[in-house]
Amino acid sequence: MFQGSYPDSDIGGGAPLGGVQATFTGPTSTTVRFSVGTTRIWGIGFLPLGWARFVDAPAHVYADRLMDPRKERIFAAFRPLIEGLFGETADEAGELERIGAHFAARVPVELPDEERIVACHAALLDPDLATVADFAEAARLPAHTLERLCRRHFGFPPRLLLRRQRFMRSLAQYMLDPSLKWIGAIDGHYHDQAQFVRDFHRFMGMSPSQYVAAPHPVLSGVMRARLEAAGAAVQALHHPLLKHPADR
Repeated sequence: MFQGSYPDSDIGGGAPLGGVQATFTGPTSTTVRFSVGTTRIWGIGFLPLGWARFVDAPAHVYADRLMDPRKERIFAAFRPLIEGLFGETADEAGELERIGAHFAARVPVELPDEERIVACHAALLDPDLATVADFAEAARLPAHTLERLCRRHFGFPPRLLLRRQRFMRSLAQYMLDPSLKWIGAIDGHYHDQAQFVRDFHRFMGMSPSQYVAAPHPVLSGVMRARLEAAGAAVQALHHPLLKHPADR
């Protein structure tokens, strides 16, 4: 949600979206690129359980899509927040209070899959998982149930989720400590550096060397802030039952 200049954005090099007060991004397996002038931004990130609770649609239908929430029926419940978040002057505390009040006022929905979503999410964070069979065993689900549940609530099939986790662990490790170089940050489940480079192109749309050559003034700070506040540098590595640090 933006106050000031509105960004021009695209996901994975797809159709651009611009001139909108807010954007809604589904589950992602590639980069979101945007350019923006002077603006203030509030971002709200949903973990899979949050998607199941607040978005009435299968996640895979909206995977790797960038949307205007004012035009999509399933996002209608968010429109009052989007339209009423900002006042004439910046008020960070008041805006945060309005965001919290919006979600607190939403009527709780019964989630038959809640325990299985949490089990799958917790299993996905295990760095020792290497195969879909390992994933299914850790989540205590049959393979076909795991496939259905992952697509509906996580947006992608189990194999791609495991591949993304492996990549995100590597990227986060490098961003937190570039002195390791890529060779020291690559996850142990990669067979070799060539496999990592292929995944880098798949998820980032560029080579590792191209990424290193680009500046990351915002992302580096965000990763360190996330690590301090949430215990993980990127959202994909957050615990499914994440609590505020003061509640730990």
